[in-house]
Amino acid sequence: MDKIDFKKQYKELYSAKEKPVIVDVPALNFAMVDGEGDPNTAPAFPQAIEALYAISYTIKFMLKKTGEFPDYSVPPFEGLWWMGGEDVFDFEAKHNWKWTAMIMQPEFVTRKIFNDGLKIAKEKKELPALWGMRLEKWKEGKAAQILHVGPYSAEQPTIAVLHEFIKASGYMLEGKHHEIYLSDPRKTAPEKLKTIIRQAVGK
Repeated sequence: MDKIDFKKQYKELYSAKEKPVIVDVPALNFAMVDGEGDPNTAPAFPQAIEALYAISYTIKFMLKKTGEFPDYSVPPFEGLWWMGGEDVFDFEAKHNWKWTAMIMQPEFVTRKIFNDGLKIAKEKKELPALWGMRLEKWKEGKAAQILHVGPYSAEQPTIAVLHEFIKASGYMLEGKHHEIYLSDPRKTAPEKLKTIIRQAVGK
């Protein structure tokens, strides 16, 4: 059985160009952890990332061991960002940011499978964020997205291009600022980091 690559299966959602486009995002399973504060200084943010990868790989290998499910590559880490109202996002007020850190899970990962994996992950390592983690089916719907290449701190011009595109296309911002991190910042130079920036839209 071929290994599933979700970045290829959902190519429209996990690849982008430096020119904005409109996409339709279906309901997908996500392991999620909520938090708040500046991701550069708040300990909860790296803790959430570590816990999300821990549960994602625990479930992947747990299912592979059964031989009943196809093998797959763990999808990229993603983040939803907002302040107060969901459609408010001030790049200069990171200390007021609220966020949901998340990694997409295969459709065949049920709540029971997720809870079983969570139990195993908790027994293996003490990760605080595991205790606040949940599995949630989340549908973004119609959204605009663009590829940002470069450091996270230099995203503002790219976000501005995306927002102008949304307005010019007859839409309005609706919902949370969404980022999909295609590069591993531990192994990639800041100027080469690739991040999909997505914004849900409405009429």
